[in-house]
Amino acid sequence: YSSEACSHCSGGIFEMGSRDSRVVIRGMTCAALCFALAAPAPAQDAQSYPARPVRLIVPTVPGTGMDTVARTIGPKLADTLGQAFVVDNRGGGSGTLAADAARFAAPNGYTLLLASVSLVIRPLLYKVSYDPARDFTPVTLLSAQPYLLMVSNSVPARSVSELITLARASPGKFNYGSVGNGSQIHLMSELFRIMSNTQVVHVPYKGITLAYPDLISGGIQFMFGGVITAQPHVKAQRVKALAVSGSQRVKVFPELPTVAESGLPGFAVTQWYSLLAPAGTPRGVVEFLNKEFTKALLQPEVAARIAAEGSEAVGSTPQQLAAHMKTERAKWAKVIKDAGIRVEE
Repeated sequence: YSSEACSHCSGGIFEMGSRDSRVVIRGMTCAALCFALAAPAPAQDAQSYPARPVRLIVPTVPGTGMDTVARTIGPKLADTLGQAFVVDNRGGGSGTLAADAARFAAPNGYTLLLASVSLVIRPLLYKVSYDPARDFTPVTLLSAQPYLLMVSNSVPARSVSELITLARASPGKFNYGSVGNGSQIHLMSELFRIMSNTQVVHVPYKGITLAYPDLISGGIQFMFGGVITAQPHVKAQRVKALAVSGSQRVKVFPELPTVAESGLPGFAVTQWYSLLAPAGTPRGVVEFLNKEFTKALLQPEVAARIAAEGSEAVGSTPQQLAAHMKTERAKWAKVIKDAGIRVEE
């Protein structure tokens, strides 16, 4: 891509997009790979695809859960298909930078986007340049991760139903934390409030790590948090975990019931990661990608690595992913409307 990126490449390590995002390319020189990625792509069909490296755009910095999924699956596909799957981290802009880079790419299967639920939520709250349904072609649902519902040790609740009873008895006295206005944790907490018919107060933080001290000290009474970030605090008994937010229990905390079975029937929320291609990508290429990514997700070592991040490898058809994204959009649009959520541009 740029001469600056190439100047930081040595010993077979090619750097693309960010100096923090590096990938080892077996058997290719930097110059060859740069040329292959930058060269205009000819018309492509499933029979000859892939004939050169494939770029996986990740809308986060390295080290996140989504980045881990990309870097876990990428090498498996490279070994199977004989072409590198290069991770290109495009953090910033709450995912908009990555979405734009993907939607403006040639629809030939050589640029793909890893996306989360925020790709669906953000257009409901902000003016963004992309439309999830118009600008992207669904490939497969990669993984799903539930959240833990936690309470401060100062809250005498041992179940979701007990938490709801306490909150109803003290309207406006229970505070919950989130990672900011319009975040999925904010929206799911509002869904919890609406479904439980409680009056609780939102306290936004600039990051989940900033919220834990207040949860531990009792400054906020409850919070949803990712399984991995929550695990050390729960294991050390600094906070109490009451339930998991998904429709199934998790292996990391098999003793914890779901929110639905512990006091709030019908509640089910997960953070999910999906694979998308630019709109107009040939059907044969999409079907090929779906087959190969699904096969990679089924490999024990891939599933185990994803499980270590508190997630579950899923896999789906493109049609199932399209339906899932549509359902999620409708679900969160209703929460935003019913809760009267507004954010500043």
